[in-house]
Amino acid sequence: MVTELILREVDPLPQDGLFHVFIKHTSAAICINENADASVRTDFESIFNMIVPENLPFLEHDLEGPDDMPAHIKAAMIGASLSIPIVRGRLDLGTWQGIYLCEFRNHGGARKLTATIYS
Repeated sequence: MVTELILREVDPLPQDGLFHVFIKHTSAAICINENADASVRTDFESIFNMIVPENLPFLEHDLEGPDDMPAHIKAAMIGASLSIPIVRGRLDLGTWQGIYLCEFRNHGGARKLTATIYS
């Protein structure tokens, strides 16, 4: 969960507006999901690895390893951006919601995000 990490890097939020965040990578994604129980992240990874496993014999794009093409597919399924309302100076997330950075490579490197605030 990266909600607080992202918010530390941006200016204070306006009272009302829209917060947009974009991940600048094709093998990782960003989404909103449950923030309260860490087992959600474990289950999330297990499900995605079952849906798009490594070493599928028909995949051709494997120059960076067997996790490369599955990571691209998983990232496309989740998406590269989020828009979240800003209400009373805070992200208007639900009680249990947080922003996830979904790393789909086995050894992903540093990831870059762009945040834009509209007020």
